Amino acid sequence: MDLGLKDKRALVLGASRGLGYAVAHTLLREGCAVAINGRDADRLQTAADRLAAETGGRVVPVPADVTAPEAAPAVVSAAADALGGLDLLVTNAGGPPAGAFESLDEALWQKATELSFLSHVRFIRAALPHLRRSEAPAVLTITSYSVKQPIPNLVLSNSIRAATVGLTKTLALELGGEGIRFNSILPGWTKTERVIELMTARAQANGTDVETEIARQASDIALGRMADPQEFANAAVFLLSPAASYITGHMLTVDGGAYKGTL
Repeated sequence: MDLGLKDKRALVLGASRGLGYAVAHTLLREGCAVAINGRDADRLQTAADRLAAETGGRVVPVPADVTAPEAAPAVVSAAADALGGLDLLVTNAGGPPAGAFESLDEALWQKATELSFLSHVRFIRAALPHLRRSEAPAVLTITSYSVKQPIPNLVLSNSIRAATVGLTKTLALELGGEGIRFNSILPGWTKTERVIELMTARAQANGTDVETEIARQASDIALGRMADPQEFANAAVFLLSPAASYITGHMLTVDGGAYKGTL
């Protein structure tokens, strides 16, 4: 199936590794030119070099900390200048720290809001003028299945990511008349570098090994395993593509059946 992505121009945040990297890689394979963002300039350049070598596509690294208020206009402007405009935006950032409600002070709530909500707001706002000039504009916010089914000990993520889903749906309604599509993917447990780090920490704490901890976590997933990042990226790139031209305001759970609800 031709997704219609050839020569489209995309900006993917949080793309030096993990889910963002997988999305950037798949967009490049589909013929997009891609600007990637990450906080660590050296790691981002390494990711850009690897992406270019593996796909033969055009990759532009734009390092910045997405929690900084000034980052969004600077990153979006640099990406649009380098690529000659923007058609696609993927807003993605790392998750806030774990912890029960009473263990988290207000400073942590503020920091988590900057990371997991306001970064989406700022980058979408900065990208809108460019998206309005595109013939096939689309925005994808990456959140978590925790917005539908709260995950224990993750009250920051459970709460703040829900605001991003509300933003995504609202913008789909407000800007649908202009042809700009907004969707969100709610990933479950995926074998990214970050998840492997978490499982390693669990294994050390429990006196087990990484594979044991992965199996324990996967036991609550209908498919009985964690996702591969490519499985997430396949869904993300479809939603971004003109092949999904009549899909907007959708919150797609990509979790192997971890979410137990019916809606």
